[in-house]
Amino acid sequence: MSYSPSGPSGGERGFPVRGPRKSLDTLVMYLTGVGPARADALRRLGIFTVRDLLHHIPHRYEDASTIAKISKLRIGDAGTIVGRVISKGIIPTRKGLRVFQAVIKDESGMIEAGWPGQPFLDRSIKVGDVLLLAGTVRFYHGRQFAPRETINLGGEETDDAIGRVLAVYPATEGFSFKQIRALLDRHLETYLPLVQEYLPAALLSQAVVPTLPDALRMVHRPTSLEEAQRGRSRLAYEELLFVNILHLRARALARTARIGIEFTNRRDLTSKLKSNLPFELTNAQVRATREIVKDMTSGNRMHRLLQGDVGSGKTVVALFASLLAMENGYQAAVMAPTELLAEQHAMTFAKMLAPLGLSPLFMTGSLTAKARRAAATRLESTEPLLVVGTHALVSGDTKFGRLGLAVVDEQHRFGVEQRLALGRKGERPDILLMSATPIPRSLALTIYGDLEVSILDELPPGRQPVTTVRRPETARAKVLDFVDTQVQKGRQAYVVLPIIDESEKIALKAATKAYDELRKGRFSDRRVALLHGRMDAEAKDEVMRRFRAGDIDVLISTTVIEVGIDVPNATVMLIEHPERFGLSQIHQLRGRVGRGAEESFCILLGDVSPDTEERLSVVVNSNDGFKVAEADLRLRGMGDLFGQRQHGEATFKVANPLEDVELNETARENALEMLSKDPNLSSKANAALNAVIRRRYARAMELFRVG
Repeated sequence: MSYSPSGPSGGERGFPVRGPRKSLDTLVMYLTGVGPARADALRRLGIFTVRDLLHHIPHRYEDASTIAKISKLRIGDAGTIVGRVISKGIIPTRKGLRVFQAVIKDESGMIEAGWPGQPFLDRSIKVGDVLLLAGTVRFYHGRQFAPRETINLGGEETDDAIGRVLAVYPATEGFSFKQIRALLDRHLETYLPLVQEYLPAALLSQAVVPTLPDALRMVHRPTSLEEAQRGRSRLAYEELLFVNILHLRARALARTARIGIEFTNRRDLTSKLKSNLPFELTNAQVRATREIVKDMTSGNRMHRLLQGDVGSGKTVVALFASLLAMENGYQAAVMAPTELLAEQHAMTFAKMLAPLGLSPLFMTGSLTAKARRAAATRLESTEPLLVVGTHALVSGDTKFGRLGLAVVDEQHRFGVEQRLALGRKGERPDILLMSATPIPRSLALTIYGDLEVSILDELPPGRQPVTTVRRPETARAKVLDFVDTQVQKGRQAYVVLPIIDESEKIALKAATKAYDELRKGRFSDRRVALLHGRMDAEAKDEVMRRFRAGDIDVLISTTVIEVGIDVPNATVMLIEHPERFGLSQIHQLRGRVGRGAEESFCILLGDVSPDTEERLSVVVNSNDGFKVAEADLRLRGMGDLFGQRQHGEATFKVANPLEDVELNETARENALEMLSKDPNLSSKANAALNAVIRRRYARAMELFRVG
């Protein structure tokens, strides 16, 4: 979902204000203390206007309101100190790093402070200067203070920083967080009075949050951490409210304005499929299938997300939906992000449909001209069929005779326009999106609020959990021996690395070097292959086909196999440098094994910090993708998730639906109440709010068709 405080146009009439008149739409380059060069740096942060600057919210604070006595600090303590520099110097380390060090003294005692890699401070900090330092005490040849924040108060102590809670802002090269803080301090009093509240007073009262002008003052110039949190809550509530409004409006339009196909549940092909399946459906699969059937037989166009863990059985649910469309005389299309995955789906469908006397049509960009023409001819007819393919299904010259259902697998790997394009290939086809990235239902309703959500939270019987362990670098030989033992038993293994080639800047093992070492060393008598993202599509597909066919014992790869093919014979997933991967990514990689009857293993190999050890323990101790994903979101934040899976930019800059649960519930209730009384927000009372939503979420409104 696209988000910009000032929106794409800036000024009220679409043109930012350039003159001397003070306005929230004034370009930041015209502010005192900025200029063209710094304006370029600010633009990298998404700051174009004064309004953007005011909405550039600190990501943390240093509490200088309570000053600690130096003598009371112990190793591991965090705090803020004020003291005079009594000596200083630059100390070189064995690795060539130059460290600026100073001895700081207050009335209670002395402590050494160190700034690794910042020798330039020697020019600006003098003996006799009074420093305000916020940081932690560490053990380094004794007790040493490690400052996160350094403020030089000059020769005398002042109250400018002492007693303040100091905001720390997201920064960029050419404009540090201190410079951003100084810029805001310089202009806050001038521009804050121009900020006007646009949320109705009743909403602010229900949410128990301050007005917008007060909130912006609280986040930029708080008197306490509690006040900073109060200000943040107002901005978080606003984001949650707006997102809920957009999604609820989109869902309402989908139900009313877009009348769909009213399928009849004939139980012809679907019953035959169920009776011929070699396994029993899980309760979750039955529930999801019923929800989809209810949608498809309602007469309103289905717009549903089917999400579930790796191996939870989304494919068979999609097949039931496809057969429902086919037994009503319609076509069903399943679109996958890669040709190999599309081919795998086609093979799976072919096996399941064989007892019914049916077979899927396969359509990708690599088909020969003759095969493509033959497939196109069948598609253009009104013959009920199931077609499986890649983005070739949405190319301009692909025509469907009677498309009734469009299924998009791994939907987050397609752009919004591609997903919409498939939906436009028929008159009013039902839409089913599938995702193997499980997230809690409450969060799914916020992210995908314009969709109905079905969740597969059970694994089919017989699917064994993967044993996951973490091993240090010293265990490398034993780990490789274990992998070889599995290969000796006739199994296959993946070895995944975070980068393709070695770099002087990053001390990480690379896939290419690991490939050379392993095929010449420990696995010299095994069939070893290399796979990475810089290979062309044909070469990648060839390697994966050979691995699937059992012609490769050990596959050295980057994360291109994160969402890949089904190889039941693969029983080992060895991940190097696990600290470089998100928990959900590790879980997705782990899902490549454990797909057969044999016990499978995921090994995280490498030395990691205690903090990383704690983070990785989540995936080591749980095979539940929902728990793993929730922990990952808490640790890594929302921006990447929403940016990749929704509409290109972060949905939330301040709010975190996992943390702001009560605030989100209030926002959703408020949005429901507002839209029940004023569906288009066209009343005078909601005019200002509506204008802000239109400016801020213009692209999302276009995509959701809620304008």
